[in-house]
Amino acid sequence: MDTDPVINVARWLPRSSVNGPGERFVLWVQGCPLHCPGCWNPETWSFAANRLMAVSEVFNLIGESGPIDGVTFSGGEPFAQAQSLAVLAKRLKRDNVSLMAFTGFELDELMDTERRQLLDMLDIVVTGRFKRAARVEGLTWRGSSNQVVHLLTSRHRGIQFQDAQEKRAEVVISESGSTILTGFPCPDLRRKLQTLNGE
Repeated sequence: MDTDPVINVARWLPRSSVNGPGERFVLWVQGCPLHCPGCWNPETWSFAANRLMAVSEVFNLIGESGPIDGVTFSGGEPFAQAQSLAVLAKRLKRDNVSLMAFTGFELDELMDTERRQLLDMLDIVVTGRFKRAARVEGLTWRGSSNQVVHLLTSRHRGIQFQDAQEKRAEVVISESGSTILTGFPCPDLRRKLQTLNGE
């Protein structure tokens, strides 16, 4: 019997409309080798175990989130856990959900066998290291102008990118009252929320 692979999870959000097309479950993985200056999620760089979850556990968590259009992998660096995420993605594909990932790697850096397993499961991948000097506000699903949105399947081919008019950020209030900021907000918004949270 095959063992259930494990994913080192940073956090998740059951519903988001700024991390890809439609309403999506977002999974942030723990661990990134790239450490881009100005990264939005530096707390996810460490590869130390955060929350180790079996693929089946994550799959069930996604299923419990209610009707969604897709699942987005973020991080951290999803392709640092490509094998486990590819197993999860294969299971999700059976339910016909859209799959997307944000990665700091360029497309040509994802062509080895392990990373390609995950890439081949995706409908969309956003590639490229975040570059603070190339930061542009109003880009759809990107923080800097060097990053590229790749539509890998025909599923979202008709999508229209109206960069400056897209909803770019969400603030989610958890049951405990803390706020979660996701998406691509203007720099001041994060600072204001940290003040409200007493950080």
